[in-house]
Amino acid sequence: MPTPLIPCDLLLRASRIVTQDARRRVFEDACLAVRDGRVLDVGPWEATASRHAAAEVRDLGAALMLPGLINVHAHASMTLFRGLADDIPLMDWLSRHIWPLEAKLSPELVRLGAQAACAEMLATGVTCFADGYFHERQVLAATREAGIRVVLGEGFFGFPSPMFPTARHCWDVVEGLREATRDDPFARIMLMPHATYTTTSESLRESMALAESLDCPWHIHCAESPAETSSCLEMFGLRPVPYLDSLGCLRPRTILVHCVDLNEEEIALVAARGAKVAHCPSSNMKLANGAAPVQKFLDAGIVVGLGTDGAASNNSLNLFTEMRHAALLQKLLLLDPGALPAQAVLDMATRQGSACLGWPGIGSLEPGSRADLLVLDLSSPNLQPLHNPVSQAVYAAHGGEVRLVLVDGRVVYQDGRPLGIDLPLLRRELAGAVRWMREHRA
Repeated sequence: MPTPLIPCDLLLRASRIVTQDARRRVFEDACLAVRDGRVLDVGPWEATASRHAAAEVRDLGAALMLPGLINVHAHASMTLFRGLADDIPLMDWLSRHIWPLEAKLSPELVRLGAQAACAEMLATGVTCFADGYFHERQVLAATREAGIRVVLGEGFFGFPSPMFPTARHCWDVVEGLREATRDDPFARIMLMPHATYTTTSESLRESMALAESLDCPWHIHCAESPAETSSCLEMFGLRPVPYLDSLGCLRPRTILVHCVDLNEEEIALVAARGAKVAHCPSSNMKLANGAAPVQKFLDAGIVVGLGTDGAASNNSLNLFTEMRHAALLQKLLLLDPGALPAQAVLDMATRQGSACLGWPGIGSLEPGSRADLLVLDLSSPNLQPLHNPVSQAVYAAHGGEVRLVLVDGRVVYQDGRPLGIDLPLLRRELAGAVRWMREHRA
């Protein structure tokens, strides 16, 4: 008696599938079965497809399938400021150009910037991102339209911001965001203090206590530059990492963004506390802040995810660019061509991104994981010939080869078009935002 076929919603056939599972298996002439938004099965086409009765079958041809990429640090709505103020130091960039305009942003403009960011990230295979900004309900609305996953962080400072007269006014908004996302499988929240030098010790302690009670990540810019370290020493008598530890803010839920200026003792301390790191190489290079010692972080056992930062300091939200830059920057920093190999970088953009954000079930393509994936067109000249698909993804791909993106088993981007976003309308509205910013620049 023949074995009954297992029903599924979708069978995808691709010439290569990089699973990013625990064994880092790669299948040739491969098949992925999807049911109810999850990966049901993955393996060689003949053996895998023969086990299933599919409602839909799609043969992708010369294609490389990867888990959807995870951007662990972004300021989505800062797409509005892309190219506005380039080639200047961090503190001048913030105080003279960015903060004055941010103080005038409307919720509608924040939503518009987030829509632009979602369109850009989907086009380059990002299926989940962590966002820190203002008016995060507007960002949530944009992500729901786009169909992308998000971790929302309402940013706060130790001084009045566009949203909050004090940090404590942020807590009610955070708890409201929690309620708004409680039953949403695509959205989560985090606590987002800006940095040690822009907050108070009291607000950092209180926000960590709130993160504990809400069981969510606590996400902060940390040791982004030697100038930040000098400010922290002057204000508190400690460098950023020891200062955060003195407040009880180095914990497994902590995500430290940048970590350019860490010494050996601080690396060991971060590892001992179980805190994570979000690495943003392009932003660090563009602002001339330095190079984070990422290989040392990994050698110490620290979980490291990969982020773009905002499009104002990058000027891109392309995680393929970040993968390449991350690998090359470590090799240059250590003068070691073996530093941060391609597989480690791809891990940072997928599996480690999932661990960094505390969001299980994403970052790999294996039975039980969510069906978040991207497909690269292997007929692109820069991806030929194909010897090693992981190497191609990290060193050769630029993101423009992405032709299909699924989130939770649903197509959200296909052949140059994000299905939930009206691109012509978005372009017209962004042109209007440019005119607004010209009128409102200090």
